[in-house]
Amino acid sequence: MVNIGNSWDNVLKDDFGGENYRNLRRFLAEEYRTHTIYPDMHHIFSALKETAFEDVKVVIIGQDPYHNPGQAHGMCFSVMPGTDTPPSLVNVFKEIKSDLGIANTNPYLIDWAKQGVLLLNAVLTVRAGQAGSHRGKGWEILTDSIIKKLNERNEPIVFMLWGAYARSKKGYVTNPNHLVLECAHPSPLSAYNGFFGCKHFSKCNEFLTQNGLKPIDWRT
Repeated sequence: MVNIGNSWDNVLKDDFGGENYRNLRRFLAEEYRTHTIYPDMHHIFSALKETAFEDVKVVIIGQDPYHNPGQAHGMCFSVMPGTDTPPSLVNVFKEIKSDLGIANTNPYLIDWAKQGVLLLNAVLTVRAGQAGSHRGKGWEILTDSIIKKLNERNEPIVFMLWGAYARSKKGYVTNPNHLVLECAHPSPLSAYNGFFGCKHFSKCNEFLTQNGLKPIDWRT
């Protein structure tokens, strides 16, 4: 059984006690034993540990962790302190600058997480140098369940879905209390197809304010 150390333990108790997660744990035990896996096993659930279930205001969905050394630490788009800012996050920062006038340089997004931004990858582990290598092993069942449980909350949440993969999760967000913001992925390959100019960060804060919630300070 996983021990997140906050309300997620109770929210996900059936998931962590179920057959899918037992199978996933067996798979991961062998992977960590025989390959270099990112992030470090102690950081797999960083996103949940830093942002408790009841504190979630915003959900940003990524695909799987960075697969180069020293980057992944369990929160999508974020990298460890002292690491170069990845290209997609460079573009996220460009959009924040355009939208809000904030010039960010720190790619370690812990301050967002502590304010209620759940930085959730759909797949929480990866082999070094092999993007997508842990897809289809059971992580998606767990992370889809996380999205569904957040959807059931009455308190408003903003779901930021960037790119086709994240947008495929839209069907799980059916509660009219929530706001879904969709656009292209911030990757250099697609950012000019609708990510730049999306103004998701100001739209998010406007929605939170309208619902009596404190807006996110998007500075890093």
